[in-house]
Amino acid sequence: MMHGNAAGGVPEMFRLKLEFEGDRTLPTEIIWIAPAAALLIGYLLGSIPFGVVLTRLTGAGDLRQIGSGNIGATNVLRTGRKGLAAATLLLDLAKGLVAVLLVAWLWPGEQPLAAAGALIGHCYPVWLRFRGGKGVATLMGVALGLGWPLGLVFAILWLGLLAATRVSSLAGMAAAISTPVTAAILGDFDLVPLLLALAAIVLWKHRANIARLVDGTEPRVGGAKPAPADADATGTPVDDGIGG
Repeated sequence: MMHGNAAGGVPEMFRLKLEFEGDRTLPTEIIWIAPAAALLIGYLLGSIPFGVVLTRLTGAGDLRQIGSGNIGATNVLRTGRKGLAAATLLLDLAKGLVAVLLVAWLWPGEQPLAAAGALIGHCYPVWLRFRGGKGVATLMGVALGLGWPLGLVFAILWLGLLAATRVSSLAGMAAAISTPVTAAILGDFDLVPLLLALAAIVLWKHRANIARLVDGTEPRVGGAKPAPADADATGTPVDDGIGG
């Protein structure tokens, strides 16, 4: 699903490997330029904490000190600003998409590394001491970048389950799991290991949600206001995982 002309539109400094022909081999330091740069670009874009940035710019406070402290759209929604939450969701999605498409233009074939970097950056941003979001929206953007059918199935499953169950964390995790399955069905077996790893990261970030799902205490979207049962041991509201 990843196609492209290695030379088309790529700046000269990134065409080093095209200048070597025949049996000549590239020095190790040159071989690693593109993969390392793809991973770094993905991480830097993914690590932009749009929820934190938007809430500060609009005077809504430090998102890390609000509600669950998560940097995703769910916690932004707790500020009472639905537009801000929607913007956070879209920007978290967009940074995953842009990371993959940008690297596809610069170094065709290195998109998987950009995808991995973007999700890891969102979930573990160095700027926030590696305490990031849960990765659902960013994984959807990554999936769209790797192949629109992956993103389409992700969106349909996420929104469909959300509408049917009103349990956002369940919908997000199911959508994440769908990406390697969809890739396998479409014959993109080279993407399956990557997407399995990314889905595993999303599930790990949702481990508290999984525990509440097992206990039957996971909150529903549009349900009653958080009660003691919907808070953790310290009284902090739980995060249902919307767009984390």
